[in-house]
Amino acid sequence: MPLRKPAMPRHDARAETVNIGRAPIFATERVAETGSTNADLLAWVRSAAADAPFQPRLLVADRQTAGRGRRGRSWQATPGASLTFSLAWPMAGNDLAGLSLAVGVALAEAIDPQPAEALHVGLKWPNDLWLVGAREAGRKLAGVLIETAPLGEGRVAVIGIGINVLAQRVDESSSGVAWLGEIDAGMTPERLLDRVAPALVEALRRFERGGFAAFLPGYAARDLLRGKTIRCGAEGGTRMEGTAAGVSASGELLVRTPGGIERIVSGEVSVRLGQPGAQPLTSTRTPC
Repeated sequence: MPLRKPAMPRHDARAETVNIGRAPIFATERVAETGSTNADLLAWVRSAAADAPFQPRLLVADRQTAGRGRRGRSWQATPGASLTFSLAWPMAGNDLAGLSLAVGVALAEAIDPQPAEALHVGLKWPNDLWLVGAREAGRKLAGVLIETAPLGEGRVAVIGIGINVLAQRVDESSSGVAWLGEIDAGMTPERLLDRVAPALVEALRRFERGGFAAFLPGYAARDLLRGKTIRCGAEGGTRMEGTAAGVSASGELLVRTPGGIERIVSGEVSVRLGQPGAQPLTSTRTPC
């Protein structure tokens, strides 16, 4: 059954589906419950024949019993109030530096293309989307977890995405919880999928052509760390404090310190506001 084309009061109401007038770009499957959509697709990729044509695959789950968040924590999502899915996509090259940031830009622009000052979607390095505003310090709205698996001589990226759509309870959330309904009251998980799936496909094609550099201006416009004092603490390593100075063309977090600009690679650190008692802004991984 085709997804309905919604009226979007705050957004562009273009009718976009992924497969209009041509062969499907990817096979789509929806399940009521699974452990983890990322784990399912990784297993599927590993079992695929290396010499057979590979068709991208999108897996949507109403509920995940073993959804994964950052640092191995569980990703909590309420059926009917969240959109959780993964997309297995063959990558043209092996350099995936900054891919999670590019996906974040694509998601933010798809769900909030005309950000308002009062409350809008911003990006927290390396893989979180937050709702922030003039009087809103910020709460976590969505996250991205990207894993890869070899296939023949290439690689397949499995991109897991979790987005809070409607109000729901999330236990043990240190960063607070936001939902898309706060800026788009008519949003549903089905409508959201209809909007973000084409944007994600287009972003992957752009990334294959130009890497993260093609997304750098879009990221800079929504960068919530830039100009803030942050602390970076690599696990088992030293701590560093400085001022966030944006991201590089390969997606590294740039931190201005007394010794110069330090480059932080995704997956190595957690980042916190420098003020005492501040909540964590971002770290290694997020959902699905």
